[in-house]
Amino acid sequence: MTDTQAPAKQGTTLAFAYVTTLFFAWGFATSLIDPLIAAVRRVFDLSTAEAMLTASAWFIAYAVVSVPAAAVLGKLGYSRSIISALGVMVLGCLIVPVATIMDWYPGVLIALFVIASGVTLLQVAANPLVAALGSKKSSHARLNFSQFFNSLGTTVGPYLGSTVLLTGGVFAAGAVVTAATRDESLRSIDFAFLALGAFFAVVAFFIFTARKKINAAAAGAEEAGGVSSPFKAFGSPWALFGALAIFIYVGSEVAIGGILTNFLASPTILNIPEADAGRMVSLYWGGAMVGRFIGALLLTKVRAGVLLTVNTAVAALLCLVVTQTSGETAAYAAIAIGFFNSIMFPTIFTLTLERSGAPASATSGLLCTAIVGGAVLPYLGGQIADASATFNPVFYVPLVGYLLLTVFALAAARTRVKDADVVAKPASH
Repeated sequence: MTDTQAPAKQGTTLAFAYVTTLFFAWGFATSLIDPLIAAVRRVFDLSTAEAMLTASAWFIAYAVVSVPAAAVLGKLGYSRSIISALGVMVLGCLIVPVATIMDWYPGVLIALFVIASGVTLLQVAANPLVAALGSKKSSHARLNFSQFFNSLGTTVGPYLGSTVLLTGGVFAAGAVVTAATRDESLRSIDFAFLALGAFFAVVAFFIFTARKKINAAAAGAEEAGGVSSPFKAFGSPWALFGALAIFIYVGSEVAIGGILTNFLASPTILNIPEADAGRMVSLYWGGAMVGRFIGALLLTKVRAGVLLTVNTAVAALLCLVVTQTSGETAAYAAIAIGFFNSIMFPTIFTLTLERSGAPASATSGLLCTAIVGGAVLPYLGGQIADASATFNPVFYVPLVGYLLLTVFALAAARTRVKDADVVAKPASH
């Protein structure tokens, strides 16, 4: 290695390390929604469906912002797009205390939409950037390594979030909802998001200091990513089928994660404090993290369509168990679904790109837009919970979803790949 090559490689490695922290950041922020649902439900005296709007406000940003984010990336480039995204996320975090001081729940929803808009731009920029920060041969390994940190963020987020959001105030043992206890809980929400905003600001600072290295390392990488208009994919049945599958999968995963804290805490399940239940949600997301490692190994031996069929079928079976049982059986069946969720998103993404007759960039754009399922199915699950006055029936929503995903997986397993050279780089979500 020459003297000029060594600094270049070191600069690329440093840039990759900084960009990888972004995956952790948006994973952590996204999973913070789970304990927040339980917090706002009690603090603002909401129905379950109303509380689930926190997830809806977050995931609807994917439908609204994905395509404009690609245009922003094309105009600003990687480093400036990432810094701008983090700035938007900081702004959203600052809106939260304004909303809580006003005691205005819709303000919290606005703040979440703003933060998620920044996250969407972050994903549009960071995924192709990771692929570009090094050799093409190792791009998949780098992306999977970065996505591990995304999974780590989704595992840590509910644990720390529950500790802050679901203790003290209205959640203290024997506490009643009064102006004083509500105010204490509202300040906990403020603290959580102000701390999150400070973290985003620190990450933005480090990205700023490394901006020249990032831009140099990513030079000529414009072909590697960005989300183009999804409309060109509407002519491909497989692109539409895959988008429906992504819509269903994300909606099912988020519906379970969003309801899990209140479900585990309920008297017929574990009958434990919300804070303890919220920390147990980390097991749901942690199962997905572990499952990604095991799934990656299995996918070297088992066809993707076959493994996806097994996972979706088992997830549907576990949902059925939850709807028909109670206590620890229902609790651990619900948590175990996370393990089988692990390979679904990237596998659906890859199977669709391999079979779609539309350009890969257009198909990818449509699939990313379909993440809006996380805004729809959780709200539907909340409506069911309110109508039944219990949480078990909520799992009928993902049950139907996983059965439909099994149909997708079987169809994909029986369909030949259009282009064996297609390389899929699915975004995290």
